[in-house]
Amino acid sequence: MTVPPAHRAFEDLVAEAVAVPTEGWDFSWFEGRATEERPSWRYARSLSGRLAGAGTALDLQTGGGEVLDHALGAAPRTPRLTVATEGWPPNTARAAALLRPRGVAVVAVPEDAPLPFADGAFDLVVSRHPVRPHWAETARVLAPGGTYFAQHVGPANVFELVEYFLGPQPESVRRARHPEDERAAAEAAGLEVVELRAQRLRMEFHDIGAVVHFLRKVVWMVPGFTVEAYEPRLRALHRRIADEGPFVAHSTRHLFDARKPSTALDTP
Repeated sequence: MTVPPAHRAFEDLVAEAVAVPTEGWDFSWFEGRATEERPSWRYARSLSGRLAGAGTALDLQTGGGEVLDHALGAAPRTPRLTVATEGWPPNTARAAALLRPRGVAVVAVPEDAPLPFADGAFDLVVSRHPVRPHWAETARVLAPGGTYFAQHVGPANVFELVEYFLGPQPESVRRARHPEDERAAAEAAGLEVVELRAQRLRMEFHDIGAVVHFLRKVVWMVPGFTVEAYEPRLRALHRRIADEGPFVAHSTRHLFDARKPSTALDTP
């Protein structure tokens, strides 16, 4: 008889999670071990439609390129030029291998660096879960009348898990990435926010291995996370999941649809 993951030995589950590669944004390993409710706007599906209508497109912080690859594959037509940027070397290599067969140029760009593209080079800029949006650079590389279409991570994201390990966080940390703050920053950079939608979504972690792999993969959740540093808390959480069922947290997401005015007269 198969033993449910939550009732397997702590050491086995942790060893299994530590052995899994963390490159890219493929979350298929979590199947049967963790779940996350998806936003109602279906970003990847909507992205395919946006790409089909674009002549030149830029995907910022593409990760391993999985989302862009899926969206291009589903699009009825693709831009004549598509470029993707990524700052983490393992992901850059992964994205290049995945996207170059589709004709996408993958450029290594550190997250905080200026974009190495001309002013107004793209009529569509997209991003899924950027570490932080760089509004001035996004506005600069957008052509007049161009669109920024992105799904961002919101405030207090998965903070039930974060605060389990780090304790209560100050309000300034909990508010970081608030959609209204980002709206103000986008408008200050000269963009017009056409639509901004936010949702809070249920997540469940069914075993401690899923927790360990998540924190290894999404490294900014618990900075400096290692199994050794947090072993007592991990063991306690392992017992809690075995006794009480899945650990429940909530992700936060918001959808940005912003436009660069066609002329100076279009600026609000």
